[in-house]
Amino acid sequence: MKLSRIYCNKPDLFGPIDFRAGLNVVLAEIRLPENRDKDTHNLGKTTLGRMIDFCFLAGRDPKFFLFKHEELFKDFVFFMEIELADSSCVTVRRGVEEASKISFKKHEAAHQDFTELPEADWDHVNLPFERAREMLDGLLDWRAVSPWDFRKGLGYQLRSQDDFQEVFQLRRFVGAHADWKPYVAHILGFDHKLIEQHYEKEAQLEEKKAKAETIKAELGGSVDEISNIEGILLLKQKDAEKKQKLLDAFDFRQQDKDRTKQLVEEIDTRIGALNSQRYSLSQSKKKITASLEEDQILFSPDEAQRLFSEAGVLFSGQIKKDFDQLIAFNRAITEERRRYLQEERAEVDAELKSIGAELNTLGKRRSDMLGFLSGTDVFAKYKQVTDDLVTLRADIATLERQRGFLRRLQELRGEIRTLSEECTHLQSQIEANVEAQSADNDSLFSSIRLFFSEIVEDVIAHKALLNVRVNGEGHLEFKADILDDAGKTTSAGLGHTYRKLLCIAFDLAVLRAHLDDKFPRFVYHDGVFESLDDRKKANLLAVIREYADLGVQPVITLIGSDMPPAAEGESSAFSPDEIVLTLHDEGPEGRLFRMKAW
Repeated sequence: MKLSRIYCNKPDLFGPIDFRAGLNVVLAEIRLPENRDKDTHNLGKTTLGRMIDFCFLAGRDPKFFLFKHEELFKDFVFFMEIELADSSCVTVRRGVEEASKISFKKHEAAHQDFTELPEADWDHVNLPFERAREMLDGLLDWRAVSPWDFRKGLGYQLRSQDDFQEVFQLRRFVGAHADWKPYVAHILGFDHKLIEQHYEKEAQLEEKKAKAETIKAELGGSVDEISNIEGILLLKQKDAEKKQKLLDAFDFRQQDKDRTKQLVEEIDTRIGALNSQRYSLSQSKKKITASLEEDQILFSPDEAQRLFSEAGVLFSGQIKKDFDQLIAFNRAITEERRRYLQEERAEVDAELKSIGAELNTLGKRRSDMLGFLSGTDVFAKYKQVTDDLVTLRADIATLERQRGFLRRLQELRGEIRTLSEECTHLQSQIEANVEAQSADNDSLFSSIRLFFSEIVEDVIAHKALLNVRVNGEGHLEFKADILDDAGKTTSAGLGHTYRKLLCIAFDLAVLRAHLDDKFPRFVYHDGVFESLDDRKKANLLAVIREYADLGVQPVITLIGSDMPPAAEGESSAFSPDEIVLTLHDEGPEGRLFRMKAW
């Protein structure tokens, strides 16, 4: 499949461009001296690629110049003639004002002009946009890119200046890697289904993990075992049933019995234990306080020296020094002991405070129970039991909700484990597939690898390596490197000029490897010779011509200052029939659109 012609209903403003089977050159000549040092000239060599993309049914982008300046272009209708695999042609008609309505016409002879063709003679007229894309996808029949449609990889056939930044990831692939890596893997000969499944499983895994975290947050960060929740729920349900029976029978004898038992066995016992514990702690606090008050050193070496002096006994020198050291030692021990005693007293105070609070609560409950037991108003007891039942049912509802969350959390954990295992298994399969294709000298990937290196070596006399590996997360990583004489990767590919060369080499190598498949045969490279020296320009032109002879349709753009050197005895590097469009800066008539710059 190749480009045949692009034209519009206003030929005086946008002239027809007929493409040829081999090399097609779009030459922009800078004739005015004041424009020679400018970086951009707005003549239309880049715009032509965008117009081809428009006719290949690119989506409506308000930033695209046709729509951004719709008042200028609303009356334009564009036609693109495409040569199909069976040498027949299809013409696509798309206007600016009604850009979502597309018409098609199949025909045998090339280079037709259907600007005046009545609508009745078109095969399909004003199809809705999505239906038109489906129609064009079927007409082009690029089976080798299935299961994707023709638009998916079109950026590799229409490389603008912005698409030379990365060899593999086009500017239009700004989204997740899952959007483009399976496609690139597929055209390189790898099993794209494994890669797609891995991304899908990863997405599901992340979704399940997010749901699990949400449930944990709903549970308030406390994730008890479900068996524990089930046990507590059972006890409360039984308690609620008992209370309901009491209410239904209006008989509170059992309730009185239960309250008495709870009062004696639980509350009174607990109150007694807490009082005993409080007494013990109070005694401990008293002893600690006494110890803190007693820890004083009463012996004074200076006072002892004075008394000994009055008695006529010598008390100086080493004896006094030893006493001083002993006192210092004892003082250090005493200070450390005081610190521990103070800490212990603080702990005792905290425990006493906690015990006091619990005793107050238990005292209130004891008082309420005694009031219930001594009360004779049956309606007050009915109200009390009803309140207890309401509280129980609220607890049961909370526990049932927690149980539901926990069951879902357990399910999610099982699903997460299963998905993790599936991702690991898929990663192993991807690694095996990459290894097998890389090791097979007859594989599609090996062919593309070889063509890629040959192109780079023919241009700059260095081999290049196209490499694909699986990273630790199971994702493919694509690399294109220039090698030095020792076969090691160099930083040459990091420069813009050589990175552009790697992009060109990749596109051409892929096209050549798919020449026997239902695959596009054309490629549009904008500013192909920019920044290369004359020898490398000549080498690259030779490669491009070689690929044109093999059946690829290269469309290249350049400005006159980037012209490769002419062959010996020739006045130009290109023959007149290779130059399909000449642009210049001597007025509007030299631009792609022969009108004032917008």
